[in-house]
Order: sequence, then structure tokens, then C-alpha cells
Amino acid sequence: MPGVGRRTVLVAAGLLTLSGCVAAPPSATDPIGNRRVRVTTTTNFLTDTVTRIGGDRVDVTGLMGPGVDPHLYRASAGDVQALRGADVILYCGLHLEGRMGELFLELGERQPTRAVTDGIPREQLLAPPDTSTEYDPHIWFDVSLWSKVSESIAAALVERDPEHADGYRARLDTYLAELAALDAEIDRRLAAIPQQRRVLVTSHDAFNYFGRRYRLDVAGIQGISTAAEATTADVERVARLVAERDVPAVFIESSVPRQTIDALLAAAAQHGVQIHVGGELYTDAAGNPGTPEGTYIGMLRANADRIADGLIDQRG
Repeated sequence: MPGVGRRTVLVAAGLLTLSGCVAAPPSATDPIGNRRVRVTTTTNFLTDTVTRIGGDRVDVTGLMGPGVDPHLYRASAGDVQALRGADVILYCGLHLEGRMGELFLELGERQPTRAVTDGIPREQLLAPPDTSTEYDPHIWFDVSLWSKVSESIAAALVERDPEHADGYRARLDTYLAELAALDAEIDRRLAAIPQQRRVLVTSHDAFNYFGRRYRLDVAGIQGISTAAEATTADVERVARLVAERDVPAVFIESSVPRQTIDALLAAAAQHGVQIHVGGELYTDAAGNPGTPEGTYIGMLRANADRIADGLIDQRG
């Protein structure tokens, strides 16, 4: 699996089998009863969605907080313990959590473990141009696809806790209605951007689903994974595009260092184009807990507002 080091896999496997260090995993057939379902998740926006659908029936442990890059994340001993003690493990999949991939396969032999993107029809996924074997994992930027993820989450919880299926399905229906309203809101917000400037430039290529859904051209300096290094040619390619389209703003990302954007600003200046940073977008992680941006819906709404404000021409 790309991005998974042999040493990391061996360490994770060792953590799984060390006697006395972690509790035995719960059996998938053990009744839940009246206790809450223990769910372990990866990214914080996935954690938020699981919490919304699970309600008071779940105790959710999220491994990754705000500002964490899942492409580069390595599981700690504490993470493995939380995973091993879960009734259900839910992760995004599509190699987003690249360095944890084989760990999830190992855990899946012992307890319910699901990539929530597995329920999305493959024809609705985007394949990046540089490979024919991996799909772009950033599906949460298409709200309609995240609705399918939400259905997969509910199905996993119902399967593990069937006695409370009605509650999961009712909360799912409520959440799906909120997602449909969010989808329409984003579409209206971005419709105000002039056609010439409908170009979204970010550090890495995370917004292709967003661009497809809301009719924006997308240019990332890096590839779909932050494990790939941006080159001078990558920076120059995007600088030329910014100059040609008279793009007024580019965007930094909450989970990615801004060096590539700073290099782009300098390259654009050499083309005689002055651009500014239109704000910070949430890409592979939502914002801080307790804030609107710390939720899936809040992070998408904040992104749409910042993109619209940055790209609507303020120069007349």
C-alpha cells in the first residue's frame, strides 16, 4: 500500500499482539445492551458526523484533531489501544489515512472495521491523472457524497446495535436534511463569483470534488497527498494560471504548511501579478472543538464563505 512503511506496520502489529498492554477486542457478536457503543474514528469531521448520527447511543473517540494531516498521521500506542477497544472502527478510506492502512486491515480481522467511503459507487469517484490505481480521497467536499458516507455510518451502527436502529435512522434523516440545505446554500454562495475568476488555488489538490460539484476550476500546487513534494515547475504552472485568469486570491490550508503558497505569491509577482491570501481553508481537518468550524457542516460553510469573499472581484 502506498505510503505505509514496513517498520510502521511491524510496530503496529506488535502493539496489537503485546499481551497485557491492551484489552482484548470486543466480539462483533457480543450484545451491546444498554451501554453505549464504543466507536473509534480518524479525522475530526468524521468524528463529528458519527456523533450526530449516533447521538446518545455512542461514545466516540476521534484520533485526529484540528490541524492534523491524515495523509502523514502515524498511529501511537494510545491510538492502537483506542482502536482495539472499539465496538466499531470507522475511517475515511481511499488511502486518506495512508500510513494506517495495513493496521486497519489487521484490526478488521478481529472487530468491525469499515471505510465509510466504501458505499460510494466507484463511478462517482475521481481518479487523479498521475495514477490509475488510487482514487482522490477528498470526497467530503462534495456534500452529496458525504450524504452517502452518512448512510454508511448509520448502517454500521445499526449493524452493531440493531436494538436501537430506529434512533440511528431518525438522526440520519435529520442530518441528511441539513446536508441537503448546506449543499444548496454553498451553491448559491459561490454562484456570485465571476466566471473568469472561478479558480480555486490551494496548497495541495484537495478540492477537485468541490470544484466538480460547485463549478470551480481547481489548481493545487501539490498532488492529492501532502506526502508529495511541490516542485518549482508546479509553482510556475499555477503562477501562470493565476496570471492568465486574473485570479485575485489564493488560499492556505489549516492542515498544510503555507510554504508553497508563499512561493506562489513570489512567482506571481514575477509575472507582474499581485495576489493576496484569501484566507485559511479547512481541508483534511475541521476546526477547533466547540466552534462552528469544528463540525463538518461548519467547516464546509466557512470554506464556501471564504472562497466567495476571496474570489469575488473587489477591484471593480
